[in-house]
Amino acid sequence: MLTIILRSIIIYLIVLFVFRIMGKRQLGQMQPFELVLTLIIADLATIPMAEISVPVLHGIVPLFTLVILHFMLTLLTRLSSTFSSVVSGKPVIVINPNGIDYKAMKKLSITIDDIFEAMRGLGYFSLEQVEYAIMETNGKISVLPKAELAPATNQSVGAKVEKAAIPINIISEGKVLKENLALANLDENFLQEFLNNNLNKAKIKDVLVMTIDDNGIVYLQLKQGQKQIFENVRVA
Repeated sequence: MLTIILRSIIIYLIVLFVFRIMGKRQLGQMQPFELVLTLIIADLATIPMAEISVPVLHGIVPLFTLVILHFMLTLLTRLSSTFSSVVSGKPVIVINPNGIDYKAMKKLSITIDDIFEAMRGLGYFSLEQVEYAIMETNGKISVLPKAELAPATNQSVGAKVEKAAIPINIISEGKVLKENLALANLDENFLQEFLNNNLNKAKIKDVLVMTIDDNGIVYLQLKQGQKQIFENVRVA
């Protein structure tokens, strides 16, 4: 039993390492060759775990062989568009201004129901709302709505807005995230002073989450309390 446990731990760590170096794509984002490799790796990993008669090395070698194959295929798809189209396919337009492309639909072996389901998932319930729909190589459909139905943007309505800024999480569940705090050019003295001035001397351990961005906007919520937004906070 101990042998099986140890073998399982070893294979698990190796498979975890393999997937880490292969990238973080989700199943729905994988190209066909990546999905095939993933399925084979999952199958290979179970054999040395359960079969004590199979040397662990016989499970490890195929795994790393597949990793090397993955990187070779990835490199070739980057270097050659022809090879990429053979391995991964090409995006196909399934809806155009004239309606559904029946030939493209049959080529992809999809049905009308598949198209409607994908459209509904993107918030479009009628073909009249769609100018173009493209089947991507990962099997997902991208939709370009008709101009009059496209979401309004600040630019299209002439609204003036502040530049976009990514909030930095500096306190999480009562703990100061020191790396993020340094990234924001702040220190713990600033945090405690801010809490003293704005939250009746609350302590850092009482904070559920606190973020700040380059525009000086602070989002803060105590573990026992509602969220609060502070604007134009000076950080220097």
